[in-house]
Amino acid sequence: MSPMPVLSDAVARKLVDSLSTALVYLDEALEIQYLNPAAEMLLGTSARQVKGLNLKDLLPLDDPLLEHADTALGTLDGVAEWEAQLTVLRRDPITVDISITPMEEDGIVYLLVELQPVDRHIRAYREEQQREQHDLSREVIRGLAHEIKNPLGGLRGAAQLLERQIDDDVLREYTGIITSEADRLRDLVDRLLGPAERLTISSINVHEVVEYVRQLLEAELDSRDIQVVRDYDPSIPDIAVDREQMIQAILNVARNGAQAIADEGRLVLRTRTERQYTIGSKRVRLAVRIDIEDSGAGIPPEMQDKIFYPMVTGRDDGTGLGLPIAQNILNQHGGIIECQSQPGKTIFSLIIPLEA
Repeated sequence: MSPMPVLSDAVARKLVDSLSTALVYLDEALEIQYLNPAAEMLLGTSARQVKGLNLKDLLPLDDPLLEHADTALGTLDGVAEWEAQLTVLRRDPITVDISITPMEEDGIVYLLVELQPVDRHIRAYREEQQREQHDLSREVIRGLAHEIKNPLGGLRGAAQLLERQIDDDVLREYTGIITSEADRLRDLVDRLLGPAERLTISSINVHEVVEYVRQLLEAELDSRDIQVVRDYDPSIPDIAVDREQMIQAILNVARNGAQAIADEGRLVLRTRTERQYTIGSKRVRLAVRIDIEDSGAGIPPEMQDKIFYPMVTGRDDGTGLGLPIAQNILNQHGGIIECQSQPGKTIFSLIIPLEA
């Protein structure tokens, strides 16, 4: 039997960096020595920024992670807590499973902290439900489109034939209304089905697209007191997408955000990267996240699970098609749109894999 191979430091580091579990390495003074990429993403910081900082400088004094770290150091036994509320760097609390393992090296005690976000499982379940609902609604719409467009074609053709036989201008006006309304219904069905053309993929700078959308928005918002704020990460590499389709998706979501603001407020366009991100059942090493945040009244809780359905809208003058079309475009690119909302702060996040 051949001996087990010994992992080199480089291979071991790669294994740790590829884990989806957030790992934090602390010394006995609770100073941070290492974060893996999953921990950087979870905590919203980089290992370089926090290396050497004390955990107490990042967390409230009553945070359960601090209490468990002190217990682990005092007893040298492992400590765990499920579904603990963790507040880091003054961000919103996140729900995580905490596991702390004391380790000793050269007489010095270290703590290996494992953080598994429970929110991720909830999000993955919601995403899967959302995809199933989206696929189901598209199948229903395809069937309805076939049943609607065929009679509409006959109705329009009959109206045109009738118009040629009529000399009375008043009656010709009525046939014109029939034709235009038939065209309007046909366009509505086409919009429900979403873009039919193939994607034309090219490598683009994500900020060029977001800036183009910003300029369109500011022209539309010229008479309203809405501040459009840019918060970009310039280090994001180019992405492979259909430029026109991506502009349409971002514009649909951004218009929704602007329309949610009553009289005055802020609309934030933010870009970031996400590491080891799970989209549906697939995990991608690196993804681009485009956040569109508005300061509107928020989405009512009873509507939050339905906003990506066609024809669902909270506005009297809305069509309920902008978000479903945007979601369909993101799905075609292997991505997804996520939403979190509360009064005064609604964020739509467009997640696009960089590995497309």
